Amino acid sequence: MTAPQSLADVESRLFTTRDFKLSSGAVLPELTLAYETYGKLAPDSRNAVLLTHGYSSNHHMAGRYKAGGAPKGLKDSDVGQWDKLVGPGKPIDTDKLYVVSSNMLGSSYGSTAPRSIDPATGKPYGPDFPRYVVADIVAAQKALLDHLGVKHLVAVAGPSYGGFQAFQWAVSYPDFMRGIVPVVTAPWSGTTLDATETLIGKLSVDPNWNGGHYYDRGGIRQAMTAIRVATLKGYGLEAQLRPAHPDPADLEAAVLKIAEPWVQAYDGHSMVVLRRALEGFDTRPQFRKIKARVLYVISRTDKLFPPSIVPGVMAHFATARIDARYFEIDSELGHLASGPEGDKWGPELRRFMGELMVAEGI
Repeated sequence: MTAPQSLADVESRLFTTRDFKLSSGAVLPELTLAYETYGKLAPDSRNAVLLTHGYSSNHHMAGRYKAGGAPKGLKDSDVGQWDKLVGPGKPIDTDKLYVVSSNMLGSSYGSTAPRSIDPATGKPYGPDFPRYVVADIVAAQKALLDHLGVKHLVAVAGPSYGGFQAFQWAVSYPDFMRGIVPVVTAPWSGTTLDATETLIGKLSVDPNWNGGHYYDRGGIRQAMTAIRVATLKGYGLEAQLRPAHPDPADLEAAVLKIAEPWVQAYDGHSMVVLRRALEGFDTRPQFRKIKARVLYVISRTDKLFPPSIVPGVMAHFATARIDARYFEIDSELGHLASGPEGDKWGPELRRFMGELMVAEGI
């Protein structure tokens, strides 16, 4: 039997709409979302899957870019984060499914964000970017799907912040999808105003901060490097790298090397607005709206969303009479497990997706 193949010639595209109203009442004169698609949309427009990505990552979830096709901050050779899970013959099977992988409003990978130009001033929004919430991120994705002609989703799936979006999709548009797959995440964030202010404090120590107006000063590379290295370590990257880099100094250099492309590509204000969007985020009070089936996945060694939260989450599912199941990835890779350890939870994902597809007549 031939092993499933990676997708080739993936292209990052842009969708733009105008006068996008946010939950706050503020209006973005122009909203752009970067996205990728894999597979083909069926004639009835109901074979789609939406993939959502993590806080500081991007929408490149499967395959490799065509030559010269990588967007800013990525390389043609970069393999999608869920390449073990998405593609021809894989658990999310692009031979049968049309997969849309959407960037987030406010992200640094091609979508409208704080470093975009504010038409009112002709300068980057910077610290003046309008506040928004997770429901606005999801509403922007709904506009993208409408543009693409998607009438219904088989599933919404994503890790970490992408899992927050999956839960939000289930309560915002309960009739629009058959299932959700929130991975290394929770239905609430726990983020507070203090947490956002702490992040701003870490960014503002950079000598180029200038009250947040740093774009014409060369950026805040020093602060972003410190934040990214600490984040990758917290996610469990050292465990992933240690077998190849047993020497502590060598390991530190390897972490720094992996952090470097992100530091070059990512904007500190994107971190701030995405963090602010999570303040007070909690979908549990709306669980009775959920009609989707749920595959909830956690990594055994994840420090951000440890298995200890699972009984409480599953109890909330049960109280709301949600058809939910749980799978634990047996991994030492912590919060980063879902992509590299795709082989370990792929069979469960394949079963779940298969059941959804049968229900959809696919």
